[in-house]
Amino acid sequence: MKEGKRRKDESEEEQLDRNMSELLQELRVSQTGVQILFAFLLALPFAQRFKEVSAFERDVYFVTLLLAGLASALFIAPASFHRLLFRQQEKAYLIASSNWMAIAGLACLAFAITGTVLLIADFLFGTTAAAITGGSFGFVFGFLWYALPLSRLRRRRRRTRR
Repeated sequence: MKEGKRRKDESEEEQLDRNMSELLQELRVSQTGVQILFAFLLALPFAQRFKEVSAFERDVYFVTLLLAGLASALFIAPASFHRLLFRQQEKAYLIASSNWMAIAGLACLAFAITGTVLLIADFLFGTTAAAITGGSFGFVFGFLWYALPLSRLRRRRRRTRR
């Protein structure tokens, strides 16, 4: 069943409740990953060998930390929206805005994970290994999280226009 489509036997309110439940479940999965990554990144500068990082590695670390923090903000924001808009008949708005926050949060998370892999590969194995590993992770995230679903969406839209 396509998300957003109403089932024959459900009211608009029931559809919104179902969509909200699905969204919250997806956010729970994403939040856990970003929280673990963010905790790792917050602890990293206090490790003994962090003093040995190059200027490039320090910059990658900082950008990655910012991306993980932004992903956290985007994944947690729907909870704040929900609390502030509770019982204000704004569920459709909440679902729509939470959807774009989740998509943006996933992009930030993909870049943060890729940056973390890049940082560690560069520190352990050097520039070439970092470029190959980081590029590979970036490709995998882009392909699985965006290219495949957007390709499917484009095909479905073409079919429905006929």
